[in-house]
Formats: sequence, C-alpha cells, structure tokens
Amino acid sequence: MNLSRFKKLKLPDAPGVYFFLGPRKEILYIGKAASLRDRVRSYFSPDLAETRGPLIVQMIEKARSLDWRQTDSVLEALILEANLIKTHKPKHNTLAKDDKSFNFVVITREDFPRVLLVRGKELAQGLIRKPRTVFGPFPHGAQLKAAMKIVRKIFPYRDTCVPCKVGKVRLSQKGGLTSPKGRCKLCFNRQLGLCPGVCSGEISKKEYAKSVRHIVLFFEGKKKALMQELARDMKRAAKEERFEDAAQLRRQLFALQHIQDVSLIKNEFRNPDHETVNAQSFRIEAYDVAHLHGEAPIGVMTVVRDGVPDKSQYRVFHIRDAKAGDDAGALREVLSRRFGHVEWQFPRAIVVDGAKAQMNAAEKITREMGVQIPIIGVVKDEHHKARGIAGDPKIIREHEQEIVLANAEAHRFAIGRHKIARARNFLA
Repeated sequence: MNLSRFKKLKLPDAPGVYFFLGPRKEILYIGKAASLRDRVRSYFSPDLAETRGPLIVQMIEKARSLDWRQTDSVLEALILEANLIKTHKPKHNTLAKDDKSFNFVVITREDFPRVLLVRGKELAQGLIRKPRTVFGPFPHGAQLKAAMKIVRKIFPYRDTCVPCKVGKVRLSQKGGLTSPKGRCKLCFNRQLGLCPGVCSGEISKKEYAKSVRHIVLFFEGKKKALMQELARDMKRAAKEERFEDAAQLRRQLFALQHIQDVSLIKNEFRNPDHETVNAQSFRIEAYDVAHLHGEAPIGVMTVVRDGVPDKSQYRVFHIRDAKAGDDAGALREVLSRRFGHVEWQFPRAIVVDGAKAQMNAAEKITREMGVQIPIIGVVKDEHHKARGIAGDPKIIREHEQEIVLANAEAHRFAIGRHKIARARNFLA
C-alpha cells in the first residue's frame, strides 16, 4: 500500500480503530487513533523506519487495503482495539511486542470484586488467583492507566480496600461515617469518590455487583446496551422516589455520552510503552519495619532486580493504623498499601525480616489481595546477621544471595529513614 492509494480513502478526522489488510483480506495489523485520518497518514511518512521500526515497514509493504471502524471517543477506541487484537491476533501486533509485556484489566472472583491493572507476565505466572474476567491485551500501558482513571470516575470500584465487616454505616450528627458497632475507616479512594464505599459498608453486595456489571459491559464494547440499562434504572429510581440514585445514574449516562479523554489524545503520538525492564527479570521486594519503643514507626520496601539493588524503586511507608510495637500489623499495613499501587511491577518473591509471624502476616495480606507471590522469611542472629532462611526451597537455592542482599538493604534503608523521621519529630 502506498501514499497515492491512501489519498483515495476518505478517513474521518475522528477516533476509531484501523485495520491494515493483506492480499487475501487477512488482518495484518490493528491500531487505534484519536484521528483516523492523521494516524493512518503517518504510516506513509518518509521516516517510517526510524519512527516505527522495520516490522511496521514490512507490514506496510505487505498491505493491500485498509479498513476502519469509527468510535465515539478515544477511550472506546482503546477498548475496541484490545478486543479485536484478542480476537484476530494479527501477526504484526504480536511480533511487535511479546504478550507478556502487554497490559490487562482483571476483575477478581470475590464477593466484592476488585478491578486491577496487571501485566501479562503476572497473569502467566499465576500471581492473580482465579480471575473472574480478563480484558486485553492492551498494547498501550500508559494510555490504559489514563483510561482506567476515566472509567473509575464514571463507575467507582474497589481495588485494594477491605470490605467492612461491622455492618451498614450511617451518618453521625457530626457528618462522620459510623457503623452500628463502631466507626468504619474510609480508604483514601473512598474519600476521593473513586471507591463506592466497600471499605465502609455503604454499598451492598448486590449494588456493587451491578456496578461491576456496568464496567464489564463497557469493556466488552457494549456501550449501547449499557446506556439502555442505565436509562431504565434511572427511570425506575425516579418512579420509586429514590432521587439520589436517579441523579447518580443520570450523571453516569451524561459522562458516557461526553467522555472526557483529553489525556488519551495528548498521548496519541507518543511511544509510552517502551519497556526498559526485561519482562523476565527476577524482581525481589524486601520489607522491614523500624521504630523506637513504638515511636515514629515506618515501613520500607527495597528492590533487588537480577542481583542488583534498584534504589529508584525503594519506598517508605509511614505507619498510620498499626499499634505501637505491632511489627506484624505494621507489615500488613505496608503490604496492603504497596499492592494498592497496581501500576508497580509485581515481584517474583517477597522477603520479610523475621520468621513465622511476619511470614504469616505477609501471606495473609497477599491472599486477601488475590495474588500468589512466594514469601521468604530471613531469621537474624543477635548481630542482625542472617542465620536462616525459610520459604520456597527452589527460590532460596537459586536466589539466596539476592534474598540476603534485599533483606540487608531493607534493614539499612529502614534504619536510615527512621533516623530522619525521628529528627523531624524532635524538631516539630
């Protein structure tokens, strides 16, 4: 296919998905665009080899025709592209990028399902326990993250918060949320309106299931059916004088009709998905907790990748909820907050400082988060030197030096950051 042939086509200046077709009308490549006309034109620029690489040049040489499907928004084009790639598996899409480096949207199999953004290699490793629904692959990781922010504003969902176990909440006279048996803590996403109140018991299992169904319909590309369902529910709510529910449904309908996806359009001609990290690298995360008689407690995460500390990935967590001196509780809090960052790469092993109690705490929180990551415990002597390692024998045998290094780094980093925290508290 050449430029003169392209000029005969009348592609719209609108979002959508395009297909390059071979001699037998087979699909060679599928892409999405904010402007179908401008995006497809870019494939006929003289510097295509430098900007897109030899595989795309070969695809253009093979292509004989072009087809496209227009969408109402870039967000819908992003979702349609993923569904079509999954269905047709075009050769030049899969050659350009290994499946394990693609991104997927996963809905977990729980009473209150979580909606997670995970990498293909994490699915392949079985780190997500029996997902209920998987959407993808999505080739554009950065744009998918921006898309999920848009979706979540329309249909708030749970990702990491734990469902309330003390019952339905009510508004107190001071405006705070309380439960019949005490106060429910609101997760940060609930405070931002990004979670519907799973953590505080404000939403029932049935109501939440309906919200998840709306997300599923949207990612299945069934926008028309979704809008019909929302309109029907809105009329029913109004008829039953549930005016707040009707107003919420009306806002969701309006948002679907006027999707604000400027962030996706801005990224259209960037290449945000270049992987600088080997998808098969062995990432170990080590955790430690530091405090002085329970004062100024902090938790840290250090990362060793293929035997080398990756200090750009080190993180500090100021303990908020765990009681003073409760190291296992602090570790649970740190891990819970860490796995709230679904955009961070998952580790192949988690190393904790201590034996059974810390390992049990780590295993419990990863189980609750629906991930399957081996937990390794490092037991120290009185000089804080490793005297024993517990956990998966194969991982210990193959990565013992990395485990000890990650654990030592976590201890060193925790002590250093705790001194800083103590100094700040002293001066405050």
